[in-house]
Amino acid sequence: MSRLKIHPAASRGKIAEVTPATAGWTYVGFDLWKLAKGDVAEGGETSRETCIVFISGKGHVTAGSNDLGLLGERNSPFEGKPWSVYVPAGQRWQVAAANDCVLAICTSPGEGKLEARVIGPDALHQETRGKGSNVRHVTNIIPEWEPAESLLVVEVITPGGNTSSYPPHKHDQDNLPHESLLEETYYHRLNPPQGFAFQRVYTDDRSLDETLAARDGDVVLVPRGYHPVGAPHGYELYYLNVMAGPKRIWRFHNDPDHEWLMKK
Repeated sequence: MSRLKIHPAASRGKIAEVTPATAGWTYVGFDLWKLAKGDVAEGGETSRETCIVFISGKGHVTAGSNDLGLLGERNSPFEGKPWSVYVPAGQRWQVAAANDCVLAICTSPGEGKLEARVIGPDALHQETRGKGSNVRHVTNIIPEWEPAESLLVVEVITPGGNTSSYPPHKHDQDNLPHESLLEETYYHRLNPPQGFAFQRVYTDDRSLDETLAARDGDVVLVPRGYHPVGAPHGYELYYLNVMAGPKRIWRFHNDPDHEWLMKK
């Protein structure tokens, strides 16, 4: 298996884990928890902020001394907007599952400058990008205009037969205002779940050039390079992106070979 693709190693508890050390990078961390009713997920680090995204199910959440109550609503990532929680660096958090529950734990460097907060579905900004077979639907959970120290979190639904993160773009150079350096993870889900998606990760010099078949539940690492995604006909694709870098801003560079598509 490609070193860029992680398939869940268990069926319950913390089923996938990405740390800067295991990924070979500096900023982004990503854990995936699958809980049954009564199970508990917990975490929190001194120097890392956290966004907890309820992929599906419900749970009772605490962050530090804050009881944030019972959160979560949808039964699948294809059913509307998520509930999420921002937890500042230095605070412990806990989620006690009220039913079968899948949690995405997104982390990046922080100093604990902000307060814990619930990010409800009604507060989320949505947009549709692209046209024709390049249409995808974006839900901004923690975009750059909302408070965080380094995290950027977004989820996207791509209809079957469509492309996403396309034309191919990259953000691996600290060269603002033209491009920002952001590491990124993709957490993929398929509807129906027996499907797959294609993702390519490649650089201009092709020192990195991999094409992956992502199954339901796979995590793909994008340390650098362009990273387009395709959803085959008949299978709706969801993915959750986590990004972080030295500056909290998303500025990308299109592959020059394919930028003509922007003018169609």
